[in-house]
Amino acid sequence: MRTDGRTYASLRKVKITKDFMKYADGSCLFEIGNTKVICTASVEGSVPIFLRGKGTGWVTAEYGMLPRSCRSRVAREAARGKLGGRTQEIQRLIGRSMRSVCDMKKLGERTIWMDCDVIQADGGTRCASISGSFVALILALSSLKKEGLIEEIPISDYVGAISVGILEGKEALDLDYSEDSAAEVDMNIVMTKGGRFIEIQGTAEGKPFTNQDMNKMMALAKKGIDSIFKSQKKVLGDTLG
Repeated sequence: MRTDGRTYASLRKVKITKDFMKYADGSCLFEIGNTKVICTASVEGSVPIFLRGKGTGWVTAEYGMLPRSCRSRVAREAARGKLGGRTQEIQRLIGRSMRSVCDMKKLGERTIWMDCDVIQADGGTRCASISGSFVALILALSSLKKEGLIEEIPISDYVGAISVGILEGKEALDLDYSEDSAAEVDMNIVMTKGGRFIEIQGTAEGKPFTNQDMNKMMALAKKGIDSIFKSQKKVLGDTLG
């Protein structure tokens, strides 16, 4: 058993509240355990200069943590005058994850901004941001379809993400902060519902891990992400069929 009473193969409780932000084109509050992220999607009728006139759209992301989302205050990056390397990495990961399942031609010449604001952090914020962003993105695309601006929702599959790792020699699913900081191995897995991988980020903090360890962690990640897909489906209903 782990410190919060879970087994090593158990996911923390997932809760998704859709339409969390009144003015966003699509939004949700994504909660997994004590980690809470507000994900919003904003549609703009233009694209970056390198895509103008090409008849294709763009999906990009911004990510941030509120000053007291953590145990000690995190300074606003705006006050420091630049984004940190971790923030830039996570923003790009969220954007890549959404673009991997979105048909940009069918989206048309418009940009969808995914904004992920961590209001409470207890591990797995990037994974929560990805899983929540997918819900917000689908809600925004659904609004575009209802308005007759697109003929169909240009999404090929669901996207979800979860962390896995090795704790005291055992494979563990969905690490909280205390576990993440003590893990021998820490991984973040992004997958589609069809079982395809979008991104695999893995690091050995202690001793190197084996191919057998890798396979066990991947199987555990798939189990956790399948559970997240069920939560997403519950919120989205038949929006994607």
